[in-house]
Amino acid sequence: MRNIRVLWKGSISFSLVSIPVAIYTATEPKEIEFHNLCNVCHTPLKYLRWCPTCKKEVAWQDIKKGFKISKERWIILEKEEIERIKLPSIKTIDIQSFIDISQIDPIYFEKAYYVVPQETGIKPYSLFVEALRLANKAAIAKVVLKNKEYLVCLRPFRKGLCMHLLYFIREIRDVEELPELKGLVVVSKEELELAKALISKLTEEEFDPNKFKDRYSEALEELIKAKAEGKEFKVEKEKPVEEAKNLMESLKASIETVKKKKAE
Repeated sequence: MRNIRVLWKGSISFSLVSIPVAIYTATEPKEIEFHNLCNVCHTPLKYLRWCPTCKKEVAWQDIKKGFKISKERWIILEKEEIERIKLPSIKTIDIQSFIDISQIDPIYFEKAYYVVPQETGIKPYSLFVEALRLANKAAIAKVVLKNKEYLVCLRPFRKGLCMHLLYFIREIRDVEELPELKGLVVVSKEELELAKALISKLTEEEFDPNKFKDRYSEALEELIKAKAEGKEFKVEKEKPVEEAKNLMESLKASIETVKKKKAE
């Protein structure tokens, strides 16, 4: 792992125990980044902080934070006023409780971070991680990152701790509000048995992330390389998938296809 920057330093706190820790990002998106260019000279475009009323660019130091309460009224918050709001979690991962990790639905997970011990926290950190592992528990806590308080989950991950930012309940949209779900139907017992059989055939003993490739990014890289070398890039056409006449036929055909692939 190449050198990465510490994002936060503070401590894990529960009851009278305090563990000095630091936080790193755990993930690193690998999507290919495109830039918007001028169509004439191919110069990268710049985006201005433009005030349409004053008709001028506004410097960072002159920008104010505002909260809209009506069409033309804003509540202006000064930087000093925002910084005066000191939450207990400003420099502390404040543990609220412990739970089984299976109790958290994956929809609540937002982003992952690695939590590592600072030099003076190695012993209590080691104890905390091993205790969580043996108890098969995760900690629910609160922490402030970048001027926002987050609900987080701390769980043992390999040698250390992984901290997941969690969405608050008010940030999760109610799936039952979607109109398309109001037309769901009852399926037949035979259809259900075939669907279960197909799932069983495609079930693996464990998840292996190494089996999955980012095919789209790989294709983009090949396209960029070909254009840089002045070569033609050929894209193989995918064979159209034959549509089954009905759900039963589709399930039966899928099971047979899986059987053949496994036999091969």
